[in-house]
Amino acid sequence: MSISLQKGQKVSLTKDNSSLNKVIIGLGWDQVKKAKSGGLLGSIFASKPADIDCDASALLLKSGKLAGKEDIVYFGNLKHCTGSVQHMGDNLTGAGDGDDEQIIVELSDVPQEYDRIVVVVNIYQAVQRKQDFGMIENAYIRIIDAKSNNEMCRYNLSENYDGMTAMIFGEVYRNNGEWKFNAMGQGTDDPGLGELIKRYI
Repeated sequence: MSISLQKGQKVSLTKDNSSLNKVIIGLGWDQVKKAKSGGLLGSIFASKPADIDCDASALLLKSGKLAGKEDIVYFGNLKHCTGSVQHMGDNLTGAGDGDDEQIIVELSDVPQEYDRIVVVVNIYQAVQRKQDFGMIENAYIRIIDAKSNNEMCRYNLSENYDGMTAMIFGEVYRNNGEWKFNAMGQGTDDPGLGELIKRYI
Protein backbone atom coordinates (compact mmCIF):
# COMPACT_ATOMS: atom_id res chain seq x y z
CA MET A 1 0.00 0.00 0.00
CA SER A 2 1.33 3.41 -1.00
CA ILE A 3 2.24 5.90 1.73
CA SER A 4 1.03 9.46 1.23
CA LEU A 5 3.75 11.83 2.42
CA GLN A 6 3.68 15.37 3.75
CA LYS A 7 6.34 17.98 3.03
CA GLY A 8 9.56 17.17 4.91
CA GLN A 9 8.47 13.62 5.73
CA LYS A 10 11.03 10.84 5.32
CA VAL A 11 10.33 7.17 4.71
CA SER A 12 12.59 4.12 4.45
CA LEU A 13 12.40 2.31 1.12
CA THR A 14 14.45 -0.74 2.08
CA LYS A 15 13.82 -1.30 5.82
CA ASP A 16 10.90 -3.69 5.22
CA ASN A 17 11.95 -4.53 1.68
CA SER A 18 15.60 -5.58 1.81
CA SER A 19 15.46 -7.13 -1.67
CA LEU A 20 14.50 -3.80 -3.26
CA ASN A 21 17.19 -2.91 -5.78
CA LYS A 22 15.42 -0.96 -8.52
CA VAL A 23 12.95 1.91 -8.21
CA ILE A 24 11.19 4.19 -10.65
CA ILE A 25 10.87 7.83 -9.63
CA GLY A 26 7.72 9.07 -11.32
CA LEU A 27 6.97 12.78 -11.68
CA GLY A 28 3.77 14.39 -12.88
CA TRP A 29 2.20 17.81 -13.35
CA ASP A 30 -0.56 19.54 -15.29
CA GLN A 31 -0.82 23.02 -16.71
CA VAL A 32 -3.52 25.08 -14.98
CA LYS A 33 -6.47 25.51 -17.35
CA LYS A 34 -7.34 29.15 -17.88
CA ALA A 35 -10.97 30.23 -18.02
CA LYS A 36 -12.00 31.42 -21.48
CA SER A 37 -13.04 35.05 -21.73
CA GLY A 38 -13.81 37.70 -24.32
CA GLY A 39 -16.42 35.78 -26.30
CA LEU A 40 -15.88 34.65 -29.88
CA LEU A 41 -13.66 37.55 -30.97
CA GLY A 42 -11.55 37.19 -27.84
CA SER A 43 -10.99 33.52 -28.50
CA ILE A 44 -10.08 34.18 -32.15
CA PHE A 45 -7.56 36.93 -31.48
CA ALA A 46 -6.19 35.72 -28.15
CA SER A 47 -2.64 34.45 -28.43
CA LYS A 48 -2.27 30.84 -27.38
CA PRO A 49 0.02 30.60 -24.34
CA ALA A 50 3.12 28.48 -24.82
CA ASP A 51 3.04 25.02 -23.30
CA ILE A 52 4.93 24.79 -20.03
CA ASP A 53 7.90 22.47 -20.55
CA CYS A 54 9.03 21.08 -17.20
CA ASP A 55 12.36 19.27 -17.18
CA ALA A 56 13.21 16.73 -14.49
CA SER A 57 16.81 16.06 -13.52
CA ALA A 58 18.60 13.82 -11.01
CA LEU A 59 21.69 15.11 -9.22
CA LEU A 60 23.98 12.42 -7.79
CA LEU A 61 25.77 13.90 -4.79
CA LYS A 62 28.92 12.86 -2.96
CA SER A 63 28.82 13.92 0.70
CA GLY A 64 25.94 16.21 -0.21
CA LYS A 65 27.87 17.96 -3.00
CA LEU A 66 27.77 17.80 -6.78
CA ALA A 67 31.27 16.78 -7.89
CA GLY A 68 30.89 17.42 -11.63
CA LYS A 69 28.46 17.84 -14.51
CA GLU A 70 28.76 14.12 -15.32
CA ASP A 71 26.71 13.53 -12.14
CA ILE A 72 23.66 15.34 -13.59
CA VAL A 73 21.17 13.04 -15.33
CA TYR A 74 18.75 15.07 -17.48
CA PHE A 75 17.40 15.29 -21.05
CA GLY A 76 20.89 16.11 -22.35
CA ASN A 77 22.56 13.22 -20.47
CA LEU A 78 19.99 10.45 -20.08
CA LYS A 79 22.21 7.87 -18.36
CA HIS A 80 24.75 8.24 -15.58
CA CYS A 81 28.23 6.97 -16.43
CA THR A 82 27.82 4.20 -13.81
CA GLY A 83 24.59 3.03 -15.46
CA SER A 84 22.82 3.22 -12.09
CA VAL A 85 20.52 6.16 -12.91
CA GLN A 86 18.61 6.58 -16.16
CA HIS A 87 16.23 9.31 -17.34
CA MET A 88 13.47 7.92 -19.55
CA GLY A 89 13.19 11.02 -21.75
CA ASP A 90 11.74 14.51 -21.92
CA ASN A 91 8.00 15.26 -22.00
CA LEU A 92 7.60 18.68 -23.62
CA THR A 93 4.08 19.55 -22.48
CA GLY A 94 3.02 17.58 -19.40
CA ALA A 95 -0.11 16.50 -21.28
CA GLY A 96 -1.75 13.14 -20.66
CA ASP A 97 -2.41 10.97 -17.63
CA GLY A 98 0.17 9.25 -15.44
CA ASP A 99 3.81 10.15 -14.97
CA ASP A 100 5.14 12.89 -17.25
CA GLU A 101 8.76 11.91 -16.71
CA GLN A 102 10.44 8.95 -15.04
CA ILE A 103 13.90 8.31 -13.65
CA ILE A 104 15.00 4.74 -12.97
CA VAL A 105 17.48 4.09 -10.15
CA GLU A 106 19.30 0.77 -9.71
CA LEU A 107 19.87 1.18 -5.97
CA SER A 108 22.29 -1.74 -5.71
CA ASP A 109 24.44 -0.31 -8.52
CA VAL A 110 24.83 3.22 -7.12
CA PRO A 111 28.51 3.46 -6.05
CA GLN A 112 29.08 3.93 -2.31
CA GLU A 113 30.59 7.40 -2.74
CA TYR A 114 27.19 8.76 -3.76
CA ASP A 115 25.05 9.40 -0.70
CA ARG A 116 22.00 11.03 -2.24
CA ILE A 117 20.11 11.53 -5.48
CA VAL A 118 18.22 14.82 -5.56
CA VAL A 119 15.32 15.11 -8.02
CA VAL A 120 14.72 18.64 -9.31
CA VAL A 121 12.40 20.09 -11.94
CA ASN A 122 12.83 23.39 -13.73
CA ILE A 123 10.64 25.15 -16.31
CA TYR A 124 12.44 25.42 -19.64
CA GLN A 125 12.95 29.11 -20.58
CA ALA A 126 10.77 30.13 -17.62
CA VAL A 127 11.95 33.74 -17.56
CA GLN A 128 11.64 34.32 -21.32
CA ARG A 129 8.19 32.70 -21.40
CA LYS A 130 7.05 34.39 -18.16
CA GLN A 131 6.09 31.04 -16.64
CA ASP A 132 6.29 29.75 -13.09
CA PHE A 133 5.08 26.88 -10.92
CA GLY A 134 1.99 28.89 -9.99
CA MET A 135 0.78 27.88 -13.47
CA ILE A 136 1.22 24.19 -12.61
CA GLU A 137 -1.20 21.98 -10.68
CA ASN A 138 -1.42 18.36 -9.58
CA ALA A 139 2.36 18.10 -9.26
CA TYR A 140 3.66 14.98 -7.53
CA ILE A 141 6.64 12.70 -7.08
CA ARG A 142 6.24 9.00 -6.38
CA ILE A 143 8.48 6.00 -5.83
CA ILE A 144 7.59 2.71 -7.53
CA ASP A 145 9.08 -0.73 -6.91
CA ALA A 146 10.22 -1.55 -10.46
CA LYS A 147 9.97 -5.30 -9.90
CA SER A 148 6.34 -5.39 -8.74
CA ASN A 149 5.30 -2.06 -10.31
CA ASN A 150 3.67 -1.17 -6.97
CA GLU A 151 3.70 2.45 -5.83
CA MET A 152 5.56 2.65 -2.51
CA CYS A 153 5.02 6.30 -1.62
CA ARG A 154 3.75 9.54 -3.12
CA TYR A 155 4.13 13.20 -2.29
CA ASN A 156 1.65 15.69 -3.77
CA LEU A 157 3.04 19.22 -3.98
CA SER A 158 0.02 21.26 -2.95
CA GLU A 159 1.52 24.58 -1.82
CA ASN A 160 1.30 27.89 -3.67
CA TYR A 161 4.41 28.14 -5.83
CA ASP A 162 3.69 31.48 -7.57
CA GLY A 163 6.89 33.04 -8.85
CA MET A 164 8.92 29.85 -8.44
CA THR A 165 10.65 28.73 -11.64
CA ALA A 166 12.31 25.57 -10.29
CA MET A 167 11.48 22.95 -7.71
CA ILE A 168 13.41 20.52 -5.54
CA PHE A 169 10.83 17.70 -5.48
CA GLY A 170 12.62 15.22 -3.22
CA GLU A 171 15.65 13.03 -2.69
CA VAL A 172 16.53 9.35 -2.40
CA TYR A 173 19.40 8.98 0.05
CA ARG A 174 21.45 6.49 2.05
CA ASN A 175 21.20 6.43 5.82
CA ASN A 176 22.79 3.73 8.02
CA GLY A 177 22.72 1.17 5.25
CA GLU A 178 19.13 1.93 4.22
CA TRP A 179 17.77 3.81 1.24
CA LYS A 180 15.23 6.46 2.23
CA PHE A 181 13.09 9.07 0.49
CA ASN A 182 12.68 12.66 1.64
CA ALA A 183 9.65 14.65 0.36
CA MET A 184 11.00 18.19 -0.04
CA GLY A 185 8.80 20.37 -2.27
CA GLN A 186 11.13 23.37 -2.07
CA GLY A 187 10.45 26.03 -4.69
CA THR A 188 13.24 28.28 -5.94
CA ASP A 189 13.50 31.24 -8.30
CA ASP A 190 16.47 29.78 -10.18
CA PRO A 191 15.92 30.57 -13.89
CA GLY A 192 17.40 27.27 -15.08
CA LEU A 193 19.21 24.07 -14.22
CA GLY A 194 22.61 25.79 -14.41
CA GLU A 195 21.68 28.10 -11.54
CA LEU A 196 19.82 25.43 -9.58
CA ILE A 197 22.82 23.09 -9.40
CA LYS A 198 24.95 25.85 -7.83
CA ARG A 199 23.06 25.12 -4.59
CA TYR A 200 24.92 21.80 -4.45
CA ILE A 201 28.44 22.86 -5.44
